[in-house]
Formats: sequence, C-alpha cells, structure tokens
Amino acid sequence: MKLPVILLSLALLPASVSAATNCQSDKYHQYVDASLSWYESLVELAVEKDENLKDVGQWFLDGRKHHFELNRSAFDWYLENDKDKLDFSQPVESWLKLSQQDVKALSKQDSELGKTAKTVFDDRQRKPHAKNYELRSAFADLLTHPGNIDKPLNAYNEKMAAIADIECK
Repeated sequence: MKLPVILLSLALLPASVSAATNCQSDKYHQYVDASLSWYESLVELAVEKDENLKDVGQWFLDGRKHHFELNRSAFDWYLENDKDKLDFSQPVESWLKLSQQDVKALSKQDSELGKTAKTVFDDRQRKPHAKNYELRSAFADLLTHPGNIDKPLNAYNEKMAAIADIECK
C-alpha cells in the first residue's frame, strides 16, 4: 500500500513544481505591471504640471520599461535555469538580484534576453537627458505633496498588497 502512495507522490511532484513556478512567474509579472503603471502615472502627473517635461518624461518612461521588461524576462529565465539569482524569502520586488555585471553579461548573449539586457545596459551608459534634473525635481515635488499623487499611489499600494497576498505553493 505504501509503494503506490509514494509512486503517486513522485508522479505529482513535477506538476506541483510547475504550478509553483507558474505562480511565482505570474506574481512577479504582476509586480512588474504594477510598477510600470506607477511610473506611467507619475510621469503623466509631472507632464500635466509642466508640458515642457513631455520629452524627458517619455525618455524616463522608456528607460523604466526597458528595465522592468528585462527584469520580467530575466526572472523567468532564472526561474527555469538558475534559481541562485532569486530570493523568495524577500518581498516580490526583491526576488530578483541583478547587478550591473549581470546585466552586462546577459547583454552578450545571442538571445531575446540578451537583446533586452543590451538595451538596458546601453541605457545605463548613455548621457542623461538634458532635462533629467527638471523631471527628478518635478517627481520630488509630487512626492512631497501626497495629495497630488493620492489616486495612483493608492492604486499601486492596493495592487502591491494584493500581489503580496498571493501564496505560491
């Protein structure tokens, strides 16, 4: 009687590992989406206050998108290939540990992940936008007046709380 139970348990193990992997990937993807939505809202608010920040806002947002899309792709790659770069004991936003050296190494791969990493690596090596300081100042102004960012901040916090409540088994 014990042997069939053991065999059944072993047969179900890959399915449960796969379910956990899918859950972790989905949870991380939701975090990336929530973060991108937050940055889009922040840029939108800054541009509403000062139309002159439209170009630098788009430049900033493009960089954030590149960064988070790399993290999304890299997370899934490491989840399947090398879990040493992942720390599931941390909150979801800290699961992936990618250093600049890691991004540089990934950028040399001849793959979609490598192309995404190359874009991020190049972004980080470029000279900042001429109005970068003005945009950062606008962000600081928005963030020091919470009433200005109440709606998108609450939406972000609600999404992050819902994501934190997801338990992957």
